[in-house]
Amino acid sequence: MGGAASTYCDIAPGHPFHGPYHDTEYGFPLTGDDELFERLVLEINQAGLSWLLMLQKRAAFRKAFRDFNVAKVARFTARDEARLLADAGIVRNRLKVAAAIENARRICDLADKHGSFAAWIAAHHPMRKAEWVKLFGKTFKFTGGEIVGEFLMSIGYLPGAHRLDCAVQRKIARLKPPWMQARGFKY
Repeated sequence: MGGAASTYCDIAPGHPFHGPYHDTEYGFPLTGDDELFERLVLEINQAGLSWLLMLQKRAAFRKAFRDFNVAKVARFTARDEARLLADAGIVRNRLKVAAAIENARRICDLADKHGSFAAWIAAHHPMRKAEWVKLFGKTFKFTGGEIVGEFLMSIGYLPGAHRLDCAVQRKIARLKPPWMQARGFKY
């Protein structure tokens, strides 16, 4: 590649895990609260690990977290937390497991106040990444700059998921993700 850094658009196509995620999910707008919660939990769990590992463990995460049903996870008890920490199919990190459960509770609170997690996110758009990071840091557990940036990029709220010449980027552009709708707004 002549010394140029590879992008996800270069390495993902054709890969058994990265390929489908790159082609059908990454950067596509998401509005379902359970799907948003899943993406947030996976981004949190990816911290210090690889995205490939998250994609490989995704089915186990879905099973362990009851298909990422926010209301169900918000009701998890200490017994559920112990079950998760004993589940070799997922990332068994006490802080990440506790964050997922607490974040589900916080998402339920946001949904009560704003109608949905998706509506809460939309109500704050557009913002620069640093502003998003600050907001998420005040609102959720275990959400640093990289986690927040990747989460928002992956759901269509920040640009950069794909190269502009990527065929998938053209598909996403037809869906008019939130970052593209913020005319004149500079990220």
